[in-house]
Amino acid sequence: MTLLVPPTAAARPAGARGGRVYVKSFGCQMNVYDAQRMTDLALAQGYAETSEIADADLVVFNTCHIREKAAEKLYSELGKARETKEARAAGGLATKLVVAGCVAQAEGGEILRRNSAVDIVVGPQNYHRLPDLLRSGRREVDTDFAVEDKFAALPAQRARGASAFVTVQEGCDKFCAFCVVPYTRGAEISRPADKILAEIARLAGAGAREFTLIGQNVNAYRDAHAIGLAALLAEAAKLPGVERLRYSTSHPSDMDEALIAAHADNPALAPYLHLPVQSGSDRILAAMNRRHDASAYLDIVARVRRARPDIAFSSDFIVGFPGETDADFEATLALVREVEFASAFAFKYSPRPGTPAAEAADQVAAAVKEERLARLLALLEAQRQAFNAATVGKRFGVIFDKPGRHEGQLIGRSPYMQAVFAEAAPERLGRMGQVEIVEVGPNSLRGRLV
Repeated sequence: MTLLVPPTAAARPAGARGGRVYVKSFGCQMNVYDAQRMTDLALAQGYAETSEIADADLVVFNTCHIREKAAEKLYSELGKARETKEARAAGGLATKLVVAGCVAQAEGGEILRRNSAVDIVVGPQNYHRLPDLLRSGRREVDTDFAVEDKFAALPAQRARGASAFVTVQEGCDKFCAFCVVPYTRGAEISRPADKILAEIARLAGAGAREFTLIGQNVNAYRDAHAIGLAALLAEAAKLPGVERLRYSTSHPSDMDEALIAAHADNPALAPYLHLPVQSGSDRILAAMNRRHDASAYLDIVARVRRARPDIAFSSDFIVGFPGETDADFEATLALVREVEFASAFAFKYSPRPGTPAAEAADQVAAAVKEERLARLLALLEAQRQAFNAATVGKRFGVIFDKPGRHEGQLIGRSPYMQAVFAEAAPERLGRMGQVEIVEVGPNSLRGRLV
């Protein structure tokens, strides 16, 4: 196997006391945010960011444990990183290799045992300690749930364009039978509202215009002063520069009346709601410990639509959960047909070690899961394409956040999370423009400024 040629020491940028940092993130929006914050932390320590692992003195893999074979994928990445580390060492360059995130939390010391190139394993609640861990020079595992406020220890978040994620809540108390989040992220905690609003204000002052408030169970947000998510969104909407707000990911049982009303009362709140249901079968929902049934989910959808008639929904689905019958799966298809989703994610059930469902005796055959997933994805894709087609002729605000593939084009997101490209002058980058949709492609919309 060909080894990557390491850069020379002379290639180091002036003033970068710690060399260069490479951060690769896997998984959810929360992981994207955490990866950005670890990058901010490294930059505050004097590192410069690089997109090339072969040029990095510090390599961080921020891992996700939701999908199947997450640990195996990590070890594959680590095998390649070990080769790069060895090649750099041959050129006289030292490399620190860090594994962070949910696989780090779940696997702990096993990662150090299986790959001698790894220096530090740190959980998602502990990455603010990275500077101290790096300074120690020891191979360490830090996965105890921190008692201190990690956000207070982090440097100010940098603006990275027109859109920004802001963590408002972490952890989950729901204990769905298929999910590792309560074990890897811990119990539900909410950040103080004043800290969140100060972070949004800073980012808006640096040019961000669209903010997604994120959490493992974001609509469970409630700070020490009993401020809920609806009130937090209302205060955020008042901040100068804030043009659009979103929140994700929500649990149906925490969609309270105040939050539903916010979709009618808060003009900055996008008409788009990601609300995972997982199954349309009451029997399977009970086995999943989802704490809602199909009729309760459909009632929430109806109430939100009454509050905001132009709202669109997305969702998550698991097919082939232990014990799922043909009738259970048909109930899921029926729910999808009734709601008509603008987009959705669907996956085959895969056992997560340590979760109740992983020990269930009535696992569904792989071939059955494959067939059901194909049918569900086909239905969801047809609904997505129908929703996109219905936007032709409509006008809405698009916040342009990057140049398009062709000269004179800019790309942004519609209120419904669709990619939209339009001919626009470069100075419109980072600003919202009113766009009329004139054409629909397989994965994007073409519009014209009006």
